[in-house]
Amino acid sequence: GVVEACLLHMLKRRAAGFLRTDKVAALFTKVGKTYAIAGDICKKVQELQQQVEGRKNQPNGQEPLKRQGSTTSKTPVLTPQAIKHIWVRTALIEKVLDKIVQYIVDNCSKYYEKEALLADPVCGPILASLLVGPCALEYTKLKTADHYWTDPSADELVQRHRIHGVHGRQDSPSKRPALGIRKRHSSGSTSEDRFAASAREYVESLHQNSRTHLLYGKNNVLVQPKDDLEAIPGYLSLHQSADSLTLKWTPNQLMNGTLGDSE
Repeated sequence: GVVEACLLHMLKRRAAGFLRTDKVAALFTKVGKTYAIAGDICKKVQELQQQVEGRKNQPNGQEPLKRQGSTTSKTPVLTPQAIKHIWVRTALIEKVLDKIVQYIVDNCSKYYEKEALLADPVCGPILASLLVGPCALEYTKLKTADHYWTDPSADELVQRHRIHGVHGRQDSPSKRPALGIRKRHSSGSTSEDRFAASAREYVESLHQNSRTHLLYGKNNVLVQPKDDLEAIPGYLSLHQSADSLTLKWTPNQLMNGTLGDSE
């Protein structure tokens, strides 16, 4: 969506051609007439769209025969969001989005007004350069909206870790030790250093999931739940999702699995 917004910024009207309802499709189609790589993407997108339409028209329980052995066998399960951005998405998966954007930047006068983002001598090349990294990845397991999971509670994660820790001590002593409170009386113990490092890694992983980005985390942040109670140290983290910022705080006791029956 962000890439499409950049591509559509101050796009010339005549560049949109007759496909004014889908300006991104019009841009790719026009670029594909003079740039072979973009032309290949146009063909693949048209095939994808035809298969999606064919899938919609198939009676329930029937599959098109051409799906077997086809490189686009997963197209019938494309989400509406994926279909909406199918042009940029296909170019990204085929690892040529950066090349197409670079070609558009090099020939920006054909498609954009002078004040457009891609016509800018600095911003245009920067956008093309930023896309080199994403185009180098292998998108073999794309997540859709129905594949997202909710962030488990800290207590559930602690229980999972306990189970993993028990099996780890029985089968493989080299696996990560179970969490517990250990007081360090000397600074020269490498085993305790390893334990502390694994504990920190475990605490940080408690707040990771597929829907939010961890922007900041800090341990031993004191929180006073009630006026008559002492301040409790815990792990504070700041997360960013698509439409909000969220603060999370988990007591250190719960992280270590020693909260017991305490409120």
